[in-house]
Amino acid sequence: MAHGNGTGSRFSTASVWRPTTDVVGRADELAALLSTVTSPPAVAFVAGEAGMGKTRLLRAAVDTHWNGNRWTAMGFCHAGTAPFRYGPVLDCLRSVGPRIAGAMLNPVTGALRPYLPEIAEILPPDPPRLDDGNAARHRLFRAVREVLVAVGPSVLVLDDVQWIDDDTRDLLRFLLADPPSGLALVLAYRPEELSDGGPLGATVSPGPATTMLRLDLRPLDVDGVRALITEAAPDAAAPGEYVAAVHRHSAGIPVVATEITHSVLAAGLPSKPSSVTIVPVPRSVAESTVRLLAELDDDAVAIVMAAAVVDEPATADLLTQVAALDTMRARPALVSALRGNVLVRLGANRYGFRHAMARRAAYERLTGPEAEDLHVRALRALRKRRPVPYVRLAEHARCAGRLADWVAYAEAAADAAAASGDAESAVGILGRLLAEPDLQPSDVDRIAPKYARVAVSGLDQHDVTDLLAKLMADHRLSDEVRGEIRLSLGLLLLRQEDGLEAGRTELELAVSELRGRPEIAARGMTVLAEPYIGLLPVEESLRWMRRSEEVLDACSDRLMRLTLLANVIANRAHTGDTAAHEMVHMLPDRVTCAREQRELARAHCNLADAWSWLGHYERARTQLANGLRLAEDCDARYIVSVGVTTELRLDWHAGDWTRLAARAQGFLESHSELLPVTSELSLVLALLAVARGEWDDATRYFEQTGLRTPANAITPVVISASAGMVRMMLSRDDPDGAVAEAAHGLDVLRGKGIWAWGGTLVPATVAAYCRAGRVEEAESLLGELRSGIDGSDAPLVRASLPACEGDIAAAHGALAEAVERYDAAYTAHTGLSQPYEAALHSESAARCRLRLNEASATELLTGVADTFDRLGATRDAARCRHLLRGNGSVTPSRRGRRGYGNELSPRERDVARLLAGNLTNREIGDVLFLSKRTVEQHVANVLRKLGKSSRSELVGSDVVERL
Repeated sequence: MAHGNGTGSRFSTASVWRPTTDVVGRADELAALLSTVTSPPAVAFVAGEAGMGKTRLLRAAVDTHWNGNRWTAMGFCHAGTAPFRYGPVLDCLRSVGPRIAGAMLNPVTGALRPYLPEIAEILPPDPPRLDDGNAARHRLFRAVREVLVAVGPSVLVLDDVQWIDDDTRDLLRFLLADPPSGLALVLAYRPEELSDGGPLGATVSPGPATTMLRLDLRPLDVDGVRALITEAAPDAAAPGEYVAAVHRHSAGIPVVATEITHSVLAAGLPSKPSSVTIVPVPRSVAESTVRLLAELDDDAVAIVMAAAVVDEPATADLLTQVAALDTMRARPALVSALRGNVLVRLGANRYGFRHAMARRAAYERLTGPEAEDLHVRALRALRKRRPVPYVRLAEHARCAGRLADWVAYAEAAADAAAASGDAESAVGILGRLLAEPDLQPSDVDRIAPKYARVAVSGLDQHDVTDLLAKLMADHRLSDEVRGEIRLSLGLLLLRQEDGLEAGRTELELAVSELRGRPEIAARGMTVLAEPYIGLLPVEESLRWMRRSEEVLDACSDRLMRLTLLANVIANRAHTGDTAAHEMVHMLPDRVTCAREQRELARAHCNLADAWSWLGHYERARTQLANGLRLAEDCDARYIVSVGVTTELRLDWHAGDWTRLAARAQGFLESHSELLPVTSELSLVLALLAVARGEWDDATRYFEQTGLRTPANAITPVVISASAGMVRMMLSRDDPDGAVAEAAHGLDVLRGKGIWAWGGTLVPATVAAYCRAGRVEEAESLLGELRSGIDGSDAPLVRASLPACEGDIAAAHGALAEAVERYDAAYTAHTGLSQPYEAALHSESAARCRLRLNEASATELLTGVADTFDRLGATRDAARCRHLLRGNGSVTPSRRGRRGYGNELSPRERDVARLLAGNLTNREIGDVLFLSKRTVEQHVANVLRKLGKSSRSELVGSDVVERL
């Protein structure tokens, strides 16, 4: 039964057999190997360079997967000048005794007695000695084959076959020419250490009935490296940029990636790309590099060290110049380094190391003076390039100890990066300069403001904040510059959890220090005027607004005006000031440079955020689209991040919930250090969880919005989170708890004084008061709200007023009036493109119609349930259908009556999603208003249809979202 001689693909197998467990990143390879081995006679050649995971793959197959009816043994070849003849095979056969005890062995097997004393008593007598060495050798080969015949189904695994001795190679070739019918042979080797095309030679030819597999283990992709990191540190977060850095520095070689991960963990470093660059070189890489270098001559070593210093794919000519060799010596030296597997070809006429850790291992073999000389030669060679490679020149100048050159090249590189929108690169370059203790005060005064300005536009928060804080205490920094540095420090603190109060303090000090630079000081004023930060009353924000707008009126600098406008207009909008709509016309239609484009993008995104809290959802969408387009075009990553967060929150309001939870969760994890992102997306995830009845998740996400620490939180987020908590408690039939929760939110709203933000909290609180029998308090609050928005731009509040009036009317028993007000609320929220809020009001109207015995109530409530289903509001849909059943109405199927076969029905999808959230059957029943028995039936159907053996396999998965 031949599967064929697979040679042209990564792996080959004709079987569809799949393993039941996985080896990280090697599931397909494992499947191919197992399929081959279970079709004897067979041979599998497993090729992979050092560290590629060959041994791990073999051990996983031996230990976990191969059938216990097969005798399996694993042997190892060892590097050395005088390997033991037949050693790897004999090591395997030492354990064969129990398998062949009592078998009728061919007399020729007695030839193995001298070699296998462990099983000598089982073997026949040693046959007579042969004087002919070739004949004795052939008899030994036959003896090995006959023992394997007696064993029956067997798997012989040999690792590191590149170091095999000639005698063992001949023995294996003999076995493959006519293999025992039950034998599967697995040979793993490093192809880079062979010159004849294979571990058994280029002409090896297994018998025609032999299944053969050639398996070439390639480097892991980014997903494979992510899986390795997760395996090594299952409880640690692995952000995408960190995973990409590990993949880049390891070239996807599993052993290197694993050792990097362990080193980062052992050093207690955060999961950041920078951590990968400072951990020690993995021991396996260092030892391998030393061994490979020892086999090269002096010229080849010089070429290798030149490549280590150049640190980029380099031409032969560049390596020749840096190594200070003439062409006649350099060419054969480069060939030697390539054939010795120290360097590899990285493209057309480009050479370098396989991965960054190998380069570091070689570089660390250099003494200080040797490295300096090589960097000087690299500096001279690269100066001739056009365009000028400022980043590379700066690094070579730094390593060569040439401070003046380093400053000049690094500053030029940072300027170019900042101009192109690459804030992270600019921050890294300037930060390294500022950390240099020998930098002159004049250089510090010039570079520090650049660093501060660029740092604010990037995503990195804590590292740049730490450096700015250190600069504040740097004696080299002049008082003239200190205020600008403090300004950036304050701006960065405002983005961090628990940093709002500290940020405001720094900004107030900065404004004072910048008295002589009013336009820069005004930027701090516009931030202090932001009304959505912390608990300061709106009067304090208005005071700063007036001061900043005075400077704006006198400002003639185009870029500075745009910088100030980006905050001034949004600040006015947040307070509900209708003047903001006219101020938008102050923004230019065109920009003249990348910095202007960045500020215009910020202006549009800021205004979109402000209007989204007031209820101007369509206007917010328009502004946001303009802002994101501009920000993405100039690579303004922080602005993009905050803009995408606003976009996801707008998707919540618009009822665009398809994979919204997965999108929000993914963005939240990748931006975990940015308070504007984490708090708002936690709010979105909490609101989604409430609509689905996932109470524990909802509570956890609400707590991450800053709900309990409003002084260090974003105010409209806190107010909306409080409203969400009130709604959740009402949904759980806890009106007293809802009233108590509402009190916290109302304290924040009243203290801030911006009632235009009350469009979610006040209606939720009025509903809670009415449910708790405190109707007079509901009426008083409604009057307070009307007074608070008098003359304000507050579309969401005005759309919510009829719902409040409907709740109060219903509480007084005026059901007809309540229906009228709920219908008005439905119309108003539909006009704002808020389908979920509109459906809630339609449900309230239907409930009143049921109490009035109106014929249309059942049909209306059924339609509302269908709307909730389409949105994904599991709990709300179940509540409506429960009400219909309680009133004796038949609840029609959400897709009509039909069988779903192996597909999940809509109700089963609901159950599956709740199972993934680790809810018990009882909790699922509470959410969906189902009996215990019904839930049990749904759970059984879900597990069967999804092919899961237990509910634990669903916990934490997004399988339902992916269906």
